[in-house]
Amino acid sequence: MISELHRRITDHEISVRELLEQSLKQINERDGDIHAFLSVYDTDALYKRADRLQQLIDDGACEQSLLAGIPIAIKDNICTSDLPTTCGSDMLKDYTPPYDATVVECLRDAGAIIIGKTNMDEFAFGSTTETSAFFPTKNPLDTSRVPGGSSGGSAAAVASGMVNIALGSDTGGSIRQPAAYCGLTSLKPTYGMVSRYGLVAYASSMDQIAPIAGCISDCAILLDTIGGADPKDPTCLPGERKRLSNTDTTGVESMTVGVYTDGADDRIAALVREVADIFREHGASVEEFVPEHIKYMVPAYYVIACAEGSSNLERYDGVRYGHRSQDYTSVQEMIQNSRNEAFGDELKRRILLGTYVLSSGFYDEYYLQALKVRRLIQQSYDKAFEHFDLILIPTTASIAPKLGESLSDPIKMYQGDIYTVAANLTGCPAAAFPCGHISSLPVGAQLMAARFGEDKLIRAISVLERVTIHNNKQEQNQNERRL
Repeated sequence: MISELHRRITDHEISVRELLEQSLKQINERDGDIHAFLSVYDTDALYKRADRLQQLIDDGACEQSLLAGIPIAIKDNICTSDLPTTCGSDMLKDYTPPYDATVVECLRDAGAIIIGKTNMDEFAFGSTTETSAFFPTKNPLDTSRVPGGSSGGSAAAVASGMVNIALGSDTGGSIRQPAAYCGLTSLKPTYGMVSRYGLVAYASSMDQIAPIAGCISDCAILLDTIGGADPKDPTCLPGERKRLSNTDTTGVESMTVGVYTDGADDRIAALVREVADIFREHGASVEEFVPEHIKYMVPAYYVIACAEGSSNLERYDGVRYGHRSQDYTSVQEMIQNSRNEAFGDELKRRILLGTYVLSSGFYDEYYLQALKVRRLIQQSYDKAFEHFDLILIPTTASIAPKLGESLSDPIKMYQGDIYTVAANLTGCPAAAFPCGHISSLPVGAQLMAARFGEDKLIRAISVLERVTIHNNKQEQNQNERRL
């Protein structure tokens, strides 16, 4: 936990340099197989920053920042001025932005040590981190399986112990699904709670930067650090933010929880319903919930996301920055060849889909219709949250697939987002957290709340974490007695 690491640093039980060395050692030992990172900062530069931070901490200049001296990994679609931002694509493989994203500035100001940039599906168009132009990332818990995507590199970095915390982005579940596959916790905030300035856009109306960690309190600390109004992002909400790390986590009494598990593997559904039983035992009212328009969520999401994605990717033409083909006789041919050479198959598939639904004669039939369905979905969840405090659902319908399985069946891969896209279509916050195992592989459940209901998510998941810790201690004591 970040708070415990902060205590150990301030009590001089461990130095910032020693903590950094532990992270770098894990990267050196494990990343050759897992491939979580695309780039890592120069070691000497990191050590110099660690020593400067240690001095500031010793002088009492960083007392208010729990992140001071803590190594963190950043998904490679978040701009950094001193490391490449490739988005997992050949199009940007040599590109270093001239500025830092707002969230990167926030982390630097808080004293966090950005250790490197993590692998991802190309431009976040994927669910397995296999569409990266450079290499697939493996799940540290079973290297024959995917870590999820598109923020799979960030999840793998945390799950393998290379870092304790990381940032990813979430457009349709890209931070929550990897959390489920890697046994971690993540929290996608309300749309507009965190600045998107410096986040390379996929679908601008749904993209959100989000944390992934080992527990919900670490996610809260990260969101407190990176959240807030930003004049550089017009979609970022104005006003003061609640301090999520100060959330009352005493219990879930008086809360009403709706639960829905239809369509998931029976074993996953059973584990999610065990979570519902824990809430019930701790004073919550648990009822069945059936999402309206659920069969339209994935189609509406992919029409909107691909349309916005194709529009956002139009800027990559080989003229201003990014890959430029050397084989052309005209400007039009240069643009065409540059994109054809540098974009991967999944990216091209979604660009073609997005361009098609925006084209003359199909705009009304597909894109405009998807926007109308999105509004109906938003209204249905607004109505649901008038009755429910939280909605409990699986994060994924199945356990992490084997490497290569999803790429051979893209439609099946898209359908895998059935439980995650609602939070992005509605702008509501949603958190994924571990709820058990199937054949030693982790299973994730998910909680949604009404917009600005992050504190309810933190409160509920904190209860579950305490129950898990208590049960683990009991099991450990029983094992010791047997010995």
